[in-house]
Amino acid sequence: MSSFFIKTKTNPALAKKGKHTSVIKRKNDGDPGGKNKIRAKKPNSKYNEEISSDSETESPIEPKKRQSKEDVEYEETPQEKKLRLAKLYLEQLKAEEENKVEEEAFETDLIAGRLQEEVLEQKGKLQRPIAKDIVPPDASEIRLLRGHKLPITCLVISSDDKFIFSAAKDCSIIKWNIESGKKLHTIPGGRKGTEDRHVGHTAHILCMAISSDGKYLATGDMNKLIMIWEAETCKHLYKFTGHKGPVSGLSFRKGTHDLYSASHDRSVKVWNVDENAYVETLFGHQDAITGLDSLSRECCVTAGGRDRTVRVWKIAEESQLVFHGHEGSIDCIQLINEEHMITGADDGSISVWSVNKKKPLTTVKQAHGCHGDTGLEQPHWVSSVAALQNSDAVASGASVCSHNSQVQLWKCGQNYRGLERLFSVPVSGFVNSLKFSSSGHFLVAGVGQEHRLGRWWRLKEAKNGIYIIPLKRKPPNPE
Repeated sequence: MSSFFIKTKTNPALAKKGKHTSVIKRKNDGDPGGKNKIRAKKPNSKYNEEISSDSETESPIEPKKRQSKEDVEYEETPQEKKLRLAKLYLEQLKAEEENKVEEEAFETDLIAGRLQEEVLEQKGKLQRPIAKDIVPPDASEIRLLRGHKLPITCLVISSDDKFIFSAAKDCSIIKWNIESGKKLHTIPGGRKGTEDRHVGHTAHILCMAISSDGKYLATGDMNKLIMIWEAETCKHLYKFTGHKGPVSGLSFRKGTHDLYSASHDRSVKVWNVDENAYVETLFGHQDAITGLDSLSRECCVTAGGRDRTVRVWKIAEESQLVFHGHEGSIDCIQLINEEHMITGADDGSISVWSVNKKKPLTTVKQAHGCHGDTGLEQPHWVSSVAALQNSDAVASGASVCSHNSQVQLWKCGQNYRGLERLFSVPVSGFVNSLKFSSSGHFLVAGVGQEHRLGRWWRLKEAKNGIYIIPLKRKPPNPE
């Protein structure tokens, strides 16, 4: 009896929940062993806890379980961490290498093309197809620089295309800024008889050259003298004597300070400008030498005037190759690359040569037309030629004693066999000197009222000046 009353006192909650208590009592009554009483209590308590809204939100058991699972998921051993980082590093390396392969393939193509060009350049077989894309300039785009009092005889352009050096029959030298067209330095000429006290030339300057690094400028005159100047400041450095006639041709060997000079005394001399020293003299021409040019090989080419020969001088071997072709006096010469050159003569013809053939590869006669009465026509003299190095573009200028003077632009054929006229640029006067810029973006013409070597004609209407002719390119096809 006592145990029965104690149970009712200790479980007042069961008495409040009527239906649930009755169900449990029935089950307990049906259990003879009385064991299910405890089982019934446990499910009851469990059931009560599960349906309680407070117990679900505030229960500390389930979050603990989730937290422990998360900790288990994100906790990694040092070995696993190393493996994960190693995989990330390998993926990064793979991506970088793929990008590098693409860049290297592009760079390899560029380098291969550059190396191929250099090999062809050294062999003298490089011919960039540029001429077909050059567009004739408008008259308004051509600039005229004036500063010399007498006809301009020669000019050179610095390798960086920033400066022009010009010389004239007034014995003066002017350094020009190409972009602004302004004079930077002027070396005035002296009067005849003042050689001892005047620093500079006192006779007509016939030729000039600038070293490929832009350090030295060399000029030659009718007084048999060669002057060496500092190109940047136009300061006088040396005076070379030794020629027995007017100095008519000068050229620095590309990449060095070796200077080649040619003279009306029919000789070619070699000088070392760094050492202020004479090296040697070479003989061979039978008449006055009228022009000289050189590139990077240890050799130079000369035009022999009235002996009608072109010669290639191999300095180290002290030998020469002789070429024949023009019918008149060969007055100008220019190298296109190491193995090809262009010449102009007073018979009105221009020729392209290879050092491997004794005769011209191609010749254009009466390149600048004729003058004179019917039946007595005479071709206009070709007084200057120029070549854009390692390309198929060349130019020529003539001595025309009328208003229709022109600078002609030509395209060389495949392997320099053939010359095709592209267009002409009208100028007023005798075209005594022509030079392409290193970039090929412009052509410079030195023009005067007289021929550089004499006074056979005089064109009073002409202006002594420098024409800067822009050479624009056709826009590339969008295809």
